[in-house]
Amino acid sequence: MRMRLTAAVLAVGLAATLGACGQIGVLKGRMALKDAHALYKAQDYNRAAQKYEEALADEQAAADDPQLSAAYFYLANSYDNLFKPGRRGEPDNDAYLTKAIENYKKAAERAEDPKIQKLALEYLIAAYRDKLEDPAEAEPIVLRMIEMEPNASENYFQLAQLYENAGRYEDAEAALVKARELKPNDSTVYLQLGAYYNRQGEFDKAIDAFEQRAQKEPGNPEAYQFMVPYFWEKVQKDHTLDEKQKRAYIDRGLTMSNKALQLKPDYVEALVYKGLLLRLQANIEKDRKKQEALLAEAKKLQERATVLSKKQTAGEQS
Repeated sequence: MRMRLTAAVLAVGLAATLGACGQIGVLKGRMALKDAHALYKAQDYNRAAQKYEEALADEQAAADDPQLSAAYFYLANSYDNLFKPGRRGEPDNDAYLTKAIENYKKAAERAEDPKIQKLALEYLIAAYRDKLEDPAEAEPIVLRMIEMEPNASENYFQLAQLYENAGRYEDAEAALVKARELKPNDSTVYLQLGAYYNRQGEFDKAIDAFEQRAQKEPGNPEAYQFMVPYFWEKVQKDHTLDEKQKRAYIDRGLTMSNKALQLKPDYVEALVYKGLLLRLQANIEKDRKKQEALLAEAKKLQERATVLSKKQTAGEQS
């Protein structure tokens, strides 16, 4: 009986000692963490990384304390900031990115704060995609984020970008279409889809997406004006267009300019581009009087835009 009692007392004492050691580890970690955060805020990333390493030296303490587990992200980001893309290939410099990726992964797995987890995944994707240029490594991370937030359209935007960069164009379009299906009333998805089609040289699909974006933002003059430079550039640079096609694109561009100006009469960019479109229209106009009238209107718009631009500049400076 005495032996059992002695063993029980020893077990309690050991547990208390281990508990105390754990608390001491957390306390030491937090003290180092405070210094690390101050150095990080001052952008002294080299010394900040050293202090974060010190704060996380006791892995058990880091696992037990939410504040310490979040430090993996800041450690990773400190190394990320120390990495210089222009010095790629230098062992010491490349080691910073390796350590950044390693600790972003730890933050994604061990941090208790969901915001920190998400941030770690986002930075991990950027490290693989932009710095290592390795979309294959980034893809499963984006897919994991989609699993975490299946209704977050920005995750599909990231996936589409990865696929586009890898030349997987059908997959890129499918990811953007999925984002549109998830949030059909979100104007951003149409903006992303239109930009993608434009990069692929699919002008009419791009404009269709941009028009749908404008329908979701009927009170936003920029949503209409955004399309106008595309029409102007199309007529200017696409030498395969016949006169009928040019007139059609000019008319659509003018319609968008007019809608923008109805909402915002002092919209300088809309005035300028409307004038440019009228000049294009004058270039293909056969009737001399109509041509002169178009050029005269374009000149008035340009003069008005110049006056408004000077007033707005003066107002910003005062």
